[in-house]
Amino acid sequence: MRTRSLRIWYLVHKWTSLICTAFLLMLCLTGLPLIFHDEIEVMTGEAPAMQGAGSSGDGPSLQPLDVMLGKALAARPGEVPVFMAFDNETPILTVTTAPAPDSPGSAMTIQLFNRVTGEPAGQVVEEGVMHFLLQLHTDMFMGLPGMLFLGAMGVLFFAAIVSGVVLYAPFMRKLEFGTIRVSRSRRLKWLDYHNLLGIVALAWMSVVGLTGVINALATPIIKVWQMSELAEMTGAYAGRPALPPARYGSLDKAMAAARQALPGNNPQFIAFPGGSYSSKHHYAVFFQGNTPLTQRALTPALIDAETGELTDVRPMPWYTLALLYSQPLHFGDYGGLPLKMLWAALTLFTIVVLGSGLYLWLGKRRAPLAARVREVESGGLVAPAE
Repeated sequence: MRTRSLRIWYLVHKWTSLICTAFLLMLCLTGLPLIFHDEIEVMTGEAPAMQGAGSSGDGPSLQPLDVMLGKALAARPGEVPVFMAFDNETPILTVTTAPAPDSPGSAMTIQLFNRVTGEPAGQVVEEGVMHFLLQLHTDMFMGLPGMLFLGAMGVLFFAAIVSGVVLYAPFMRKLEFGTIRVSRSRRLKWLDYHNLLGIVALAWMSVVGLTGVINALATPIIKVWQMSELAEMTGAYAGRPALPPARYGSLDKAMAAARQALPGNNPQFIAFPGGSYSSKHHYAVFFQGNTPLTQRALTPALIDAETGELTDVRPMPWYTLALLYSQPLHFGDYGGLPLKMLWAALTLFTIVVLGSGLYLWLGKRRAPLAARVREVESGGLVAPAE
Protein backbone atom coordinates (compact mmCIF):
# COMPACT_ATOMS: atom_id res chain seq x y z
CA MET A 1 0.00 0.00 0.00
CA ARG A 2 1.28 3.45 -0.89
CA THR A 3 2.25 5.82 1.89
CA ARG A 4 -0.40 8.35 0.83
CA SER A 5 -3.19 5.77 1.08
CA LEU A 6 -1.81 4.61 4.40
CA ARG A 7 -1.92 8.17 5.72
CA ILE A 8 -5.58 8.50 4.74
CA TRP A 9 -6.54 5.18 6.35
CA TYR A 10 -4.61 6.10 9.48
CA LEU A 11 -6.47 9.40 9.80
CA VAL A 12 -9.81 7.63 9.28
CA HIS A 13 -8.93 5.10 11.97
CA LYS A 14 -7.66 7.75 14.36
CA TRP A 15 -10.59 10.15 14.22
CA THR A 16 -13.42 7.65 13.98
CA SER A 17 -11.94 5.84 16.98
CA LEU A 18 -11.39 8.97 19.04
CA ILE A 19 -14.89 10.31 18.45
CA CYS A 20 -16.70 7.13 19.42
CA THR A 21 -14.38 5.54 22.03
CA ALA A 22 -15.89 7.13 25.15
CA PHE A 23 -19.43 6.17 24.11
CA LEU A 24 -18.36 2.66 23.11
CA LEU A 25 -16.72 2.13 26.48
CA MET A 26 -20.01 3.16 28.09
CA LEU A 27 -21.93 0.75 25.83
CA CYS A 28 -19.55 -2.11 26.64
CA LEU A 29 -19.68 -1.51 30.40
CA THR A 30 -23.49 -1.26 30.42
CA GLY A 31 -23.93 -4.06 27.88
CA LEU A 32 -21.88 -6.56 29.89
CA PRO A 33 -24.49 -7.05 32.67
CA LEU A 34 -27.32 -6.69 30.16
CA ILE A 35 -26.08 -9.84 28.40
CA PHE A 36 -27.17 -11.74 31.52
CA HIS A 37 -30.28 -9.69 32.22
CA ASP A 38 -32.59 -12.73 32.34
CA GLU A 39 -30.39 -14.57 34.82
CA ILE A 40 -29.86 -11.46 36.95
CA GLU A 41 -33.58 -10.65 37.10
CA VAL A 42 -34.41 -14.20 38.22
CA MET A 43 -31.66 -14.16 40.85
CA THR A 44 -32.76 -10.80 42.23
CA GLY A 45 -36.45 -11.70 42.14
CA GLU A 46 -37.33 -9.07 39.53
CA ALA A 47 -38.67 -11.76 37.16
CA PRO A 48 -40.81 -14.78 38.11
CA ALA A 49 -39.07 -18.14 37.76
CA MET A 50 -42.07 -20.31 36.90
CA GLN A 51 -42.29 -23.52 34.92
CA GLY A 52 -45.15 -25.25 33.20
CA ALA A 53 -47.23 -25.06 30.07
CA GLY A 54 -46.88 -21.95 27.98
CA SER A 55 -49.46 -19.21 28.38
CA SER A 56 -50.21 -19.01 24.65
CA GLY A 57 -51.66 -22.49 24.37
CA ASP A 58 -55.30 -23.52 24.43
CA GLY A 59 -57.00 -26.00 26.70
CA PRO A 60 -59.14 -26.40 29.81
CA SER A 61 -56.16 -25.74 32.11
CA LEU A 62 -55.74 -22.16 30.88
CA GLN A 63 -58.02 -19.26 31.69
CA PRO A 64 -59.72 -17.55 28.69
CA LEU A 65 -58.06 -14.41 27.38
CA ASP A 66 -61.20 -12.37 27.98
CA VAL A 67 -61.15 -13.33 31.65
CA MET A 68 -57.47 -12.38 32.00
CA LEU A 69 -58.07 -9.04 30.28
CA GLY A 70 -61.02 -8.34 32.56
CA LYS A 71 -58.88 -8.95 35.65
CA ALA A 72 -56.18 -6.60 34.37
CA LEU A 73 -58.64 -3.80 33.59
CA ALA A 74 -60.37 -4.24 36.94
CA ALA A 75 -57.02 -3.65 38.64
CA ARG A 76 -56.48 -0.45 36.61
CA PRO A 77 -59.89 1.28 36.37
CA GLY A 78 -60.11 3.97 33.73
CA GLU A 79 -57.26 2.55 31.64
CA VAL A 80 -57.37 0.75 28.28
CA PRO A 81 -55.43 -2.32 27.08
CA VAL A 82 -52.34 -1.74 24.95
CA PHE A 83 -50.59 -5.13 24.77
CA MET A 84 -51.08 -8.70 25.91
CA ALA A 85 -47.94 -10.84 25.73
CA PHE A 86 -47.42 -14.58 26.10
CA ASP A 87 -44.66 -16.89 27.26
CA ASN A 88 -44.54 -20.19 25.42
CA GLU A 89 -42.57 -21.89 28.22
CA THR A 90 -44.38 -20.73 31.36
CA PRO A 91 -48.01 -19.90 32.24
CA ILE A 92 -47.11 -16.25 32.80
CA LEU A 93 -49.10 -13.74 30.75
CA THR A 94 -48.58 -9.97 30.78
CA VAL A 95 -51.16 -7.27 30.16
CA THR A 96 -50.06 -3.70 29.48
CA THR A 97 -52.55 -0.93 30.16
CA ALA A 98 -52.39 2.86 29.87
CA PRO A 99 -54.66 5.92 30.13
CA ALA A 100 -54.92 5.98 26.30
CA PRO A 101 -53.89 3.62 23.47
CA ASP A 102 -51.13 5.99 22.32
CA SER A 103 -49.76 6.84 25.78
CA PRO A 104 -45.97 6.98 26.16
CA GLY A 105 -44.18 4.02 27.69
CA SER A 106 -43.65 5.87 30.96
CA ALA A 107 -47.44 5.98 31.48
CA MET A 108 -47.97 2.25 30.90
CA THR A 109 -48.46 -0.39 33.57
CA ILE A 110 -47.45 -4.03 32.99
CA GLN A 111 -49.30 -6.65 35.06
CA LEU A 112 -48.34 -10.31 35.26
CA PHE A 113 -50.86 -13.12 35.62
CA ASN A 114 -50.69 -16.87 36.01
CA ARG A 115 -53.01 -18.09 33.31
CA VAL A 116 -53.49 -21.47 35.00
CA THR A 117 -54.79 -20.07 38.28
CA GLY A 118 -55.97 -16.73 36.90
CA GLU A 119 -54.28 -14.99 39.80
CA PRO A 120 -51.96 -11.94 39.60
CA ALA A 121 -48.27 -12.82 39.54
CA GLY A 122 -46.86 -9.38 40.21
CA GLN A 123 -46.22 -6.20 38.31
CA VAL A 124 -43.28 -5.16 36.15
CA VAL A 125 -41.70 -2.11 37.73
CA GLU A 126 -39.54 -0.12 35.34
CA GLU A 127 -36.86 0.80 37.85
CA GLY A 128 -33.75 -0.62 39.47
CA VAL A 129 -30.19 -1.07 38.30
CA MET A 130 -30.97 -3.19 35.23
CA HIS A 131 -33.58 -0.75 33.98
CA PHE A 132 -31.14 2.14 34.51
CA LEU A 133 -28.41 0.31 32.56
CA LEU A 134 -30.82 -0.55 29.74
CA GLN A 135 -31.96 3.04 29.36
CA LEU A 136 -28.38 4.31 29.42
CA HIS A 137 -27.34 1.68 26.90
CA THR A 138 -30.31 2.31 24.61
CA ASP A 139 -30.72 6.07 24.43
CA MET A 140 -28.80 7.71 27.33
CA PHE A 141 -32.19 8.89 28.69
CA MET A 142 -32.70 11.13 25.64
CA GLY A 143 -35.29 9.13 23.72
CA LEU A 144 -35.09 8.99 19.94
CA PRO A 145 -32.30 11.63 19.64
CA GLY A 146 -30.17 9.56 21.99
CA MET A 147 -30.85 6.38 20.03
CA LEU A 148 -29.91 8.03 16.74
CA PHE A 149 -26.77 9.52 18.28
CA LEU A 150 -25.62 6.12 19.54
CA GLY A 151 -26.46 4.69 16.10
CA ALA A 152 -24.10 7.28 14.57
CA MET A 153 -21.42 6.19 17.05
CA GLY A 154 -21.98 2.64 15.84
CA VAL A 155 -21.37 3.73 12.24
CA LEU A 156 -18.11 5.40 13.31
CA PHE A 157 -17.16 2.23 15.21
CA PHE A 158 -17.62 0.14 12.07
CA ALA A 159 -15.53 2.62 10.06
CA ALA A 160 -12.82 2.32 12.73
CA ILE A 161 -12.96 -1.48 12.43
CA VAL A 162 -12.60 -1.40 8.63
CA SER A 163 -9.76 1.10 8.71
CA GLY A 164 -8.08 -0.89 11.49
CA VAL A 165 -8.14 -4.03 9.34
CA VAL A 166 -6.59 -2.09 6.46
CA LEU A 167 -3.77 -0.89 8.75
CA TYR A 168 -3.32 -4.35 10.27
CA ALA A 169 -2.08 -5.85 6.98
CA PRO A 170 1.06 -3.69 6.53
CA PHE A 171 1.77 -3.70 10.26
CA MET A 172 1.85 -7.54 10.42
CA ARG A 173 3.67 -8.01 7.11
CA LYS A 174 6.88 -9.27 8.77
CA LEU A 175 5.38 -10.59 12.01
CA GLU A 176 3.76 -13.88 12.92
CA PHE A 177 0.12 -13.88 13.94
CA GLY A 178 -0.26 -13.47 17.69
CA THR A 179 3.11 -11.81 18.25
CA ILE A 180 3.27 -9.98 21.60
CA ARG A 181 6.64 -8.29 22.16
CA VAL A 182 6.58 -8.04 25.96
CA SER A 183 10.36 -7.61 26.28
CA ARG A 184 10.44 -4.37 24.33
CA SER A 185 8.80 -1.04 25.13
CA ARG A 186 5.49 -0.78 26.98
CA ARG A 187 3.97 1.05 24.02
CA LEU A 188 4.93 -1.73 21.61
CA LYS A 189 3.50 -4.37 23.96
CA TRP A 190 0.14 -2.58 24.14
CA LEU A 191 0.19 -1.96 20.40
CA ASP A 192 0.54 -5.72 19.88
CA TYR A 193 -2.28 -6.41 22.35
CA HIS A 194 -4.45 -3.83 20.59
CA ASN A 195 -3.88 -5.45 17.21
CA LEU A 196 -4.22 -9.06 18.39
CA LEU A 197 -7.43 -8.63 20.39
CA GLY A 198 -8.85 -6.40 17.67
CA ILE A 199 -8.34 -8.98 14.93
CA VAL A 200 -9.56 -11.85 17.16
CA ALA A 201 -12.79 -10.01 17.99
CA LEU A 202 -13.14 -8.55 14.47
CA ALA A 203 -16.21 -10.52 13.37
CA TRP A 204 -17.95 -10.11 16.73
CA MET A 205 -17.30 -6.36 16.92
CA SER A 206 -18.62 -5.95 13.38
CA VAL A 207 -21.79 -7.93 14.13
CA VAL A 208 -22.50 -6.19 17.45
CA GLY A 209 -21.70 -2.78 15.99
CA LEU A 210 -23.98 -3.21 12.97
CA THR A 211 -26.83 -4.78 14.98
CA GLY A 212 -26.51 -1.87 17.41
CA VAL A 213 -26.96 0.57 14.53
CA ILE A 214 -30.06 -1.32 13.35
CA ASN A 215 -31.50 -1.39 16.88
CA ALA A 216 -30.95 2.37 17.15
CA LEU A 217 -33.20 2.77 14.11
CA ALA A 218 -36.06 0.79 15.68
CA THR A 219 -38.46 3.74 15.90
CA PRO A 220 -37.99 4.89 12.26
CA ILE A 221 -38.24 1.27 11.08
CA ILE A 222 -41.58 0.76 12.85
CA LYS A 223 -42.82 4.10 11.48
CA VAL A 224 -42.00 3.01 7.92
CA TRP A 225 -43.85 -0.28 8.50
CA GLN A 226 -46.88 1.61 9.81
CA MET A 227 -47.00 3.98 6.83
CA SER A 228 -46.50 1.24 4.23
CA GLU A 229 -47.41 -2.35 5.10
CA LEU A 230 -49.84 -1.65 7.93
CA ALA A 231 -51.58 1.08 5.92
CA GLU A 232 -52.06 -1.36 3.01
CA MET A 233 -53.39 -4.08 5.29
CA THR A 234 -56.00 -1.73 6.77
CA GLY A 235 -56.77 0.33 3.67
CA ALA A 236 -60.47 -0.56 3.79
CA TYR A 237 -60.74 1.12 7.20
CA ALA A 238 -59.15 4.42 6.15
CA GLY A 239 -61.18 7.43 7.23
CA ARG A 240 -63.20 5.61 9.86
CA PRO A 241 -63.21 6.98 13.41
CA ALA A 242 -61.23 5.06 16.01
CA LEU A 243 -63.03 2.11 17.58
CA PRO A 244 -63.82 2.94 21.24
CA PRO A 245 -62.73 0.34 23.85
CA ALA A 246 -66.38 -0.22 24.83
CA ARG A 247 -66.94 -1.86 21.43
CA TYR A 248 -63.95 -4.21 21.57
CA GLY A 249 -65.08 -7.77 20.88
CA SER A 250 -63.91 -11.11 22.28
CA LEU A 251 -60.15 -11.69 22.41
CA ASP A 252 -60.69 -15.45 22.39
CA LYS A 253 -62.70 -15.21 19.17
CA ALA A 254 -60.01 -13.03 17.61
CA MET A 255 -57.27 -15.45 18.68
CA ALA A 256 -59.17 -18.39 17.18
CA ALA A 257 -59.43 -16.58 13.83
CA ALA A 258 -55.72 -15.68 13.93
CA ARG A 259 -54.69 -19.26 14.77
CA GLN A 260 -56.76 -20.56 11.88
CA ALA A 261 -54.92 -18.21 9.52
CA LEU A 262 -51.47 -19.20 10.87
CA PRO A 263 -51.62 -22.85 12.00
CA GLY A 264 -48.47 -24.26 13.58
CA ASN A 265 -47.27 -20.89 14.86
CA ASN A 266 -47.22 -19.52 18.40
CA PRO A 267 -48.71 -16.14 19.35
CA GLN A 268 -46.16 -13.83 20.98
CA PHE A 269 -48.27 -10.77 21.71
CA ILE A 270 -51.48 -8.95 20.87
CA ALA A 271 -51.42 -5.23 20.05
CA PHE A 272 -54.72 -3.52 20.80
CA PRO A 273 -56.35 -0.84 18.61
CA GLY A 274 -54.73 2.59 18.54
CA GLY A 275 -51.20 1.54 19.50
CA SER A 276 -47.96 1.59 17.53
CA TYR A 277 -48.29 -1.98 16.27
CA SER A 278 -51.91 -1.96 15.18
CA SER A 279 -54.56 0.20 13.51
CA LYS A 280 -57.38 2.05 15.27
CA HIS A 281 -59.77 -0.83 14.51
CA HIS A 282 -57.82 -4.08 14.88
CA TYR A 283 -56.34 -6.58 17.24
CA ALA A 284 -52.91 -7.31 15.76
CA VAL A 285 -51.91 -10.82 16.82
CA PHE A 286 -48.19 -11.32 16.22
CA PHE A 287 -47.09 -14.92 15.72
CA GLN A 288 -43.61 -16.46 15.86
CA GLY A 289 -42.41 -19.68 14.29
CA ASN A 290 -41.74 -22.86 16.22
CA THR A 291 -38.05 -23.31 15.34
CA PRO A 292 -35.02 -21.53 16.87
CA LEU A 293 -34.66 -19.43 13.71
CA THR A 294 -38.28 -18.70 12.78
CA GLN A 295 -39.30 -17.81 16.33
CA ARG A 296 -37.41 -14.54 15.89
CA ALA A 297 -39.50 -13.55 12.86
CA LEU A 298 -43.00 -12.20 13.51
CA THR A 299 -46.07 -12.44 11.31
CA PRO A 300 -49.06 -10.22 12.19
CA ALA A 301 -52.66 -11.28 11.73
CA LEU A 302 -55.07 -8.33 11.81
CA ILE A 303 -58.46 -9.11 13.32
CA ASP A 304 -61.36 -6.66 13.29
CA ALA A 305 -61.61 -5.83 16.99
CA GLU A 306 -65.40 -5.42 16.82
CA THR A 307 -66.47 -8.38 14.66
CA GLY A 308 -63.58 -10.81 15.34
CA GLU A 309 -63.12 -11.45 11.60
CA LEU A 310 -59.73 -11.74 9.90
CA THR A 311 -58.80 -8.67 7.84
CA ASP A 312 -55.32 -9.57 6.56
CA VAL A 313 -52.20 -11.54 7.38
CA ARG A 314 -48.76 -11.14 5.82
CA PRO A 315 -45.09 -11.57 6.83
CA MET A 316 -43.15 -8.59 8.07
CA PRO A 317 -40.97 -6.89 5.39
CA TRP A 318 -37.20 -7.35 5.22
CA TYR A 319 -36.30 -4.20 7.13
CA THR A 320 -38.41 -5.17 10.15
CA LEU A 321 -37.00 -8.71 9.99
CA ALA A 322 -33.51 -7.18 10.13
CA LEU A 323 -34.55 -5.40 13.32
CA LEU A 324 -36.17 -8.50 14.83
CA TYR A 325 -33.07 -10.63 14.24
CA SER A 326 -30.68 -7.88 15.34
CA GLN A 327 -32.22 -7.35 18.77
CA PRO A 328 -31.43 -10.80 20.26
CA LEU A 329 -28.17 -11.16 18.31
CA HIS A 330 -26.88 -7.91 19.79
CA PHE A 331 -27.06 -9.37 23.31
CA GLY A 332 -26.25 -12.99 22.44
CA ASP A 333 -29.77 -14.28 23.14
CA TYR A 334 -29.65 -17.06 20.54
CA GLY A 335 -27.68 -19.87 22.17
CA GLY A 336 -28.41 -19.77 25.87
CA LEU A 337 -25.80 -19.29 28.59
CA PRO A 338 -22.74 -20.59 26.62
CA LEU A 339 -23.22 -17.98 23.89
CA LYS A 340 -23.82 -15.28 26.48
CA MET A 341 -20.52 -16.18 28.15
CA LEU A 342 -18.77 -15.92 24.79
CA TRP A 343 -20.43 -12.54 24.23
CA ALA A 344 -19.19 -11.40 27.64
CA ALA A 345 -15.60 -12.52 26.91
CA LEU A 346 -15.58 -10.70 23.59
CA THR A 347 -17.01 -7.61 25.28
CA LEU A 348 -14.04 -7.65 27.65
CA PHE A 349 -11.71 -8.00 24.64
CA THR A 350 -13.35 -4.94 23.11
CA ILE A 351 -12.90 -2.94 26.30
CA VAL A 352 -9.18 -3.74 26.20
CA VAL A 353 -8.99 -2.79 22.50
CA LEU A 354 -10.69 0.54 23.17
CA GLY A 355 -8.64 1.27 26.28
CA SER A 356 -5.34 0.35 24.65
CA GLY A 357 -6.16 2.48 21.61
CA LEU A 358 -6.79 5.46 23.87
CA TYR A 359 -3.56 4.78 25.77
CA LEU A 360 -1.55 4.60 22.54
CA TRP A 361 -2.97 7.91 21.35
CA LEU A 362 -2.42 9.71 24.65
CA GLY A 363 1.15 8.45 24.93
CA LYS A 364 2.28 9.81 21.55
CA ARG A 365 -0.41 12.34 20.69
CA ARG A 366 2.17 14.98 19.65
CA ALA A 367 3.93 12.73 17.16
CA PRO A 368 3.68 13.88 13.51
CA LEU A 369 1.54 11.92 11.06
CA ALA A 370 4.58 10.77 9.08
CA ALA A 371 6.05 9.13 12.19
CA ARG A 372 2.76 7.35 12.87
CA VAL A 373 2.70 5.98 9.34
CA ARG A 374 6.30 4.76 9.65
CA GLU A 375 5.31 2.94 12.82
CA VAL A 376 2.57 1.10 10.90
CA GLU A 377 4.84 0.31 7.94
CA SER A 378 7.61 -1.05 10.19
CA GLY A 379 5.40 -3.20 12.35
CA GLY A 380 6.02 -0.96 15.34
CA LEU A 381 9.80 -1.15 15.19
CA VAL A 382 10.08 2.53 14.31
CA ALA A 383 8.20 4.23 17.15
CA PRO A 384 7.13 7.87 16.87
CA ALA A 385 9.18 10.24 18.98
CA GLU A 386 7.69 12.34 21.76
